[in-house]
Amino acid sequence: MTTATSPRVLAHPTRQELRLENVLHALSDPMRLRVVRDLAVADDDLSCSFFDLPVTKSTTTHHFRVLRENGVIRQTYQGTAKMNGLRRDDLDALFPGLLDSVLGAAAGQEERLGDNQRAPAAG
Repeated sequence: MTTATSPRVLAHPTRQELRLENVLHALSDPMRLRVVRDLAVADDDLSCSFFDLPVTKSTTTHHFRVLRENGVIRQTYQGTAKMNGLRRDDLDALFPGLLDSVLGAAAGQEERLGDNQRAPAAG
């Protein structure tokens, strides 16, 4: 894992360190999947404040950390904002079709269950 060299640089696993079971774990939570779905359709990186998750700020921070530490997203600071980007290139290179399959299944589930089932509140 790349180590943080200052408080403004966050540690991320390298492409070669990504493991399927860790990526699947990160994607298994409805809040984290919601973040990934939003990032997948974004034209650019999104700040943490863009996401309006129905959980506490500390829980939101935890979800972003799980996504970053398991290689699903890359986080960088731009000024005071922490920006988030999907590591699609890395995920597609190591696990071809996985991200598209998960995103497609999530969209199908949302359609089947309705929007109110997209992201149940969690503590």
